[in-house]
Parts: sequence; structure tokens; C-alpha cells
Amino acid sequence: MSGWQPVRRTRAFEDVIARIEERIAGDGLTVGDRLPGERQLAEQLQVSRSSVREAMRVLETLGVVSSQVGRGPDAGAVLTSRPAGALTDLLRLHLGLASLSLEEVIDARLMIEQWSAARAAVHGSDLSALSDALERMDQAATAEDFVEHDTAFHVAIAEASGNRLIAAMMRSLRDSVRRYAIEAVERLGDTDGLMTDHHLIRRAIASGNPSEATAAVETHLRRAYPDIFRTSVISGPPGADDRRRGEDQARSEDRGRADG
Repeated sequence: MSGWQPVRRTRAFEDVIARIEERIAGDGLTVGDRLPGERQLAEQLQVSRSSVREAMRVLETLGVVSSQVGRGPDAGAVLTSRPAGALTDLLRLHLGLASLSLEEVIDARLMIEQWSAARAAVHGSDLSALSDALERMDQAATAEDFVEHDTAFHVAIAEASGNRLIAAMMRSLRDSVRRYAIEAVERLGDTDGLMTDHHLIRRAIASGNPSEATAAVETHLRRAYPDIFRTSVISGPPGADDRRRGEDQARSEDRGRADG
């Protein structure tokens, strides 16, 4: 036995996607540009129109193109950009299938949001979107309304980092756990503690203190998802638990010396 496996023949629509990817990279195509119509693309690539149609369905699902029916200059799909929508759909499906756990999603959110908050603090980013979300959360009449503006607040933190991919990932994570977020708000009964956390996060970022910002983010997520933090290894940056234990021990020793 040589250990080599036969090469799998790609399906025609996969070749179509590969060719489109090459043209996007090679020709510098960008959002808003139009691809050739279905018939023209099939002729140029020497594949069936059904293969082109299948490739477009895949690309539309991934948020790369927006298919439009038209003729002449209006024929052909338009390149678009919906990475957050595609990621949200994918995450929601994997959560539903239990191939991803809520613990894993919250863990990823903790890492992304702490990095974003620290970066926003260092760069002195515009925080007007955070302030607007805070005002709207104060006026929310239902858990659903609160979570909608809560999502806007946390996405705004990611956007304040200046990294568009991080912002898209954060939006996807928040959208995919929307139902769990609503349940968390309903379970807490009131949002005073959450609002206190939000103001602390904003204040830490505005003051330019990255360590306070990351700590405030962790405090907030621990309040929102206490069961997850109690039963998982989620603990913030490496060494955070060790530092907390050391600080607690030091405080205990100080109290002992004072009492003595």
C-alpha cells in the first residue's frame, strides 16, 4: 500500500467559484461590481448554466454576491459584502446541532470583546455609538428591546477597535446567541447590574485604560452568564485566575496582620 488516495474530481460549480475568486483577486473587483450574466459566464467558462446557477447560490449564501434577474447590462450578480450575516447563519446552525456549545461561543466573545475594548481604549476611538446604545437601553420596555440595543453596544465596542473583521465576527456572535441573551435578561429580572457594567466598560475605554476595560468586560459577562463561568474554564486572559487568587491571599494576609 502506497498510502496515496485517489484525487477527488471537483464538481463543476466548485470550479466556477474558483474562477470567480481568481477574477476578484486578479482584477481587483470590489463591492458593487457586477459579474457577467449566467449565459455569458457559462460560455466563457465552458460549463453548463446549471453549474453557474449552483455556484451563484453558494456565493449568495456566503454573502459574496447578490443575485439579480435582468437582461443586457443589468444581467449578472452583484458583488456584495455580508460576512456577518453568513457567519451568523453558520453559527446558529452549529449551535442548533450542538456541534458548538454556548460555552465556546461565550468564550470566543470574551476574547474578542476584551481585545476590542483594550484596543479602543489605547486608540481613543469615537464612543458616540456606545453612548447612543446606552440611552436606548435605558428606555427599553422589554427584554427583546434591551437585547437589541445591548447588541448594538457590544458591536460598537468591536467597531471601535478599528478592525472590520473583528466587528463582523462580534456581530455574528451576538446575533447567533440572541435567544440566549434574551433568556439571560429575563432570568436576571432587572437590568440595573448590566447597565452598571456597561457604563463601567464605556468609562474605562474613554479613560484610555485597557486593563480596566478588559476587566470590566469580564465582570459583565460573568454577570450575564453566571452558570457558564461557574462550570467552564472561561476565566479571561491567561493567568487571570492565578492573579485573582494571589490578590485574595494577599488581602487575607493583610487583614490578618492588621487584626494581630
